[in-house]
Amino acid sequence: MKRIYRKNKRRSKPNIKFSYYKKHRNIKEIIENRYNILIGIIVVLNLIIVANLFFIQVIKKEHHTNRVKLLNQNVVLGPSAPRGRIYDRHHRLIVDNKPVKVIYYKKTSDITRTEELEMAYELANILNIDYSDLTKRNLKEFWLRNNHQLGIAKITDEEWKKLDERKLTLDDIEELKIERITDKELSEYKALDKKAAYIYYLMNKGYYYSEKTIKKGDVSDDEYVKISENIHKLKGFNTRLDWERVYPYGDTFRTILGSVSTSESGLPYELKDYYLSKGYSLDDRVGISYLEYQYEDYLKGEKNTYELLNDGSYKLLKEGKRGHDIVISIDIELQREVEKILETELKAAKKEPNTEYYNRSFVIITAPKTGEILAMSSKQIIKDGKDYKIYDYTPGIINSSVVMGSVVKGASNIVGFNQGVLKVGEVRDDYCIKIAATPQKCSWRYLGRIDDVAALKYSSNSYQYQTAIKVGKGKYVYNEPLAVNESAFDIYRKTFAEFGLGVKTKIDLPNEGLGYEGTSTLSGHLLDFAIGQYDTYTPIQLSQYIGTIANGGYRIAPHLLKSVYEPTKDGLTNIVYNKEPEVLNKLSAKTKHLKRVQEGFKQVVASGGTGVGYIPTTAKPAGKTGTSESFIDTDLDGVVDLETYSHTFAGYAPYDDPAVAFTIISPDISPVNAKSGYRSTVNRRLAYNVSKKFFEIYK
Repeated sequence: MKRIYRKNKRRSKPNIKFSYYKKHRNIKEIIENRYNILIGIIVVLNLIIVANLFFIQVIKKEHHTNRVKLLNQNVVLGPSAPRGRIYDRHHRLIVDNKPVKVIYYKKTSDITRTEELEMAYELANILNIDYSDLTKRNLKEFWLRNNHQLGIAKITDEEWKKLDERKLTLDDIEELKIERITDKELSEYKALDKKAAYIYYLMNKGYYYSEKTIKKGDVSDDEYVKISENIHKLKGFNTRLDWERVYPYGDTFRTILGSVSTSESGLPYELKDYYLSKGYSLDDRVGISYLEYQYEDYLKGEKNTYELLNDGSYKLLKEGKRGHDIVISIDIELQREVEKILETELKAAKKEPNTEYYNRSFVIITAPKTGEILAMSSKQIIKDGKDYKIYDYTPGIINSSVVMGSVVKGASNIVGFNQGVLKVGEVRDDYCIKIAATPQKCSWRYLGRIDDVAALKYSSNSYQYQTAIKVGKGKYVYNEPLAVNESAFDIYRKTFAEFGLGVKTKIDLPNEGLGYEGTSTLSGHLLDFAIGQYDTYTPIQLSQYIGTIANGGYRIAPHLLKSVYEPTKDGLTNIVYNKEPEVLNKLSAKTKHLKRVQEGFKQVVASGGTGVGYIPTTAKPAGKTGTSESFIDTDLDGVVDLETYSHTFAGYAPYDDPAVAFTIISPDISPVNAKSGYRSTVNRRLAYNVSKKFFEIYK
């Protein structure tokens, strides 16, 4: 066998020297490249720094110089600037400011008691000031300040010992001194001393650091000049011009216009934290109620800004300005007429029989398509000896509640339509409803066979009872127990809320109420609910309800603000805000069903309807009356003890293109079990006279 031999090829050895050189050459290149990149980054960063320094030190030099200067400035603000003015819808001025001279005192840190006493006497010689509010205690405290050693002498050694033993406090010692000052010692004080004592009291009342008003408003020119010329001697005293709100229309709509805190009171305690969080000072003057509070952000003025210099003087940095002017929806002339009518009718009603518990009425006039309130007023009449006095009760429009009665039956019909238990034109017999163990429930008289429109025209209770039973899926048998589904209450309340009943209307005023929601779910109470005899509502809620029906089913937030203007010397020229209608919801009702309610309301004020004579027929009115039974506490012992009748009305005109809506409410016009059957027609008279006056003004 032939052997075959293979030559082993010799493996070539790698060039170690070349690889080592190549490897290290690559590392060196990488390092050099990275070094170059790093140098590039450093150059770029330096360029950025140089550019920024150039921008800051050259281009923005003035800006940053001013910033440093500002940070080193001791900036102080002046007193509250005048507030914006308030105008009515026709730009008639209804709230303005007037300048008033003020003499004030702000205690300095180095003042002594002796200096204060001397200045009190000096001011007593300059100012004509009424000191009738000076109390005997004030005078005794003044005596002690003037007779320090005599005051000490009134304390016995035993009492000083008790003070050392902490059985008495310094306050106790001061009280003992006050008690032991005799009338004889006080009798030495004449008129000038008492005036000085009162000034001294004003200088020291309240917080140590706060500004104390010594005299304001009735400061004469001579007094003002004398104080101004002597402020270098009267340490802490000074003069300034302040402002006060003035009301060209007097008390008309005065309550709802609201109030402003004084320079003495500053921020009201209950609102202190709220205003401090918004950057206010403790001594700022702010709106504390109703419109002044609601629109504080617009009405507040902008204060003067000063720099406090090293010598204690001030340099004006920025001049303040008056707050924004606002225009509200109220017609102040119409408002004044409404208030006059209310006062006249309240006094007339108190002369009628059975009105011993009647004491107030409400009137609201609105534009149903926009939610603007044209006038709103409530007056309360209270017996004062043999006569009566009238008080404003307008806030009750948004926070008091009333049992409204049949006026809400328009909403009840919509419940029936929505639930499919009431048909358009459905005819029913107006029979009485009798549930076992309860009195029978009837209409105010037997109305025969009527349809849904006639049920509104004649205000049938039975028609609504029958609807409520069907909504509650109940089976009615005369004088048998009646069971209804509890969910029916929620169904009614949900639909009523779409009209604004039982929910907040979102009126632009604080503290709006909700009324009262009953808790019982008895079947009889569901029937009561359907005729407005269970839950209670506020007058503004009823106003929103009638507006929703009038405008075609849109619930619009009622509002008083109309527009806001920049404060200028040329009056209302630069508008900054215009209030648009706020639609809160649309009724979940078919148009044909709402039109049936509108037709029923039109028939209410037509011949034979329950609302004839409430609005002049020439205005083409529509509306709904209501009578409810309420309970009141006659002796204020916390227990309701008398059942009364209340009358309500809500209407609008013209029915084919509503421009105005009226809401009139008169609670407790007579007891249910009165000696006679007479019931005052004050609510109808109010509705007629108010609407008549409106159409005279807006022909």
